[in-house]
Amino acid sequence: MSHPSEFIHYSTIALAVGVTALGVGLGQGVTSNAALKAMSRQPEARNDILRASILGVALIETAAVIGIFMSIVLLIASKPKPTPLYADISSIGIALAICTTGLVLGIASSLPAQAAFESMARQPFWSRRILSFMVMTQALTQMPIIAGLVVAIFIRNQALVTTSIADCLRLVASGLTIGIGSIGPAIGLAIFAKQACASMGINPSVYKKILSFTIISQAIVETPIIFALVVSMTLLFVAPAGEQISLLKGVAYLAAGICTALGTFGPGISSGKTAAAACKGITYHPEQFEALSRLSLFAQGLIETCAIYAIIISFMLILF
Repeated sequence: MSHPSEFIHYSTIALAVGVTALGVGLGQGVTSNAALKAMSRQPEARNDILRASILGVALIETAAVIGIFMSIVLLIASKPKPTPLYADISSIGIALAICTTGLVLGIASSLPAQAAFESMARQPFWSRRILSFMVMTQALTQMPIIAGLVVAIFIRNQALVTTSIADCLRLVASGLTIGIGSIGPAIGLAIFAKQACASMGINPSVYKKILSFTIISQAIVETPIIFALVVSMTLLFVAPAGEQISLLKGVAYLAAGICTALGTFGPGISSGKTAAAACKGITYHPEQFEALSRLSLFAQGLIETCAIYAIIISFMLILF
């Protein structure tokens, strides 16, 4: 029994580093390429673009840093002696929470940086404002991997005392919920942030309008991540646990995680694309700011109801 247990344990450690590094490496590569192209196009802004590229690459690195941190935690954490297999099966939830989120976010968070470099090349006198705007949007885009880290730590703590396969499914479901459930919102956040940064290069006079619209819209696009985090925490701390739960209940937990994970995918992307379209309209028609922003927020609110339906079913699967 120790051989499959060790295989799962060390595979989780390797995936936490390798998969997140893959996404981050790709994201940093395209970001650096975009920075070099922007410098070639506008040599006078090379210092500002260089500064922005360093900050952008550093923010993209967040996922890799969290991945290696979680791997170190798994390496130094003590394993339970009586039933190590259950603990290591549960660690699959850690891999799902960290790896899927890190892979997608490493690539997606490069989009606003690329758009910011292009905007700096177009509007070199507005470079500082564009830089601060890029940092803000990229920082907000990192929320999914932070949520994944929180869930992964809780999974690891509970995995050490897991004694049944049904309980393992509960922990795996928790990691799956936040890991897969963050993909759609992460992509949506990146799509919107890219357009917001691009708008600064097209019409910098709409900076204040775009700034206020960005703060509100990104909060709405992030809502499905909050939903996924709530379901993950419910699985960790509210759902019945231990040896008293049946295998069928463990399967119900897994179904609840899949329900929320898939239910947040479409709304996350659609909400980001809706906000991006409104942002583009504000850029070219700033006089229509109130109408466009109001319509966008209303549409995003309707889109989010799809995710609400999914979490309602998930709660029913968990608690009944």
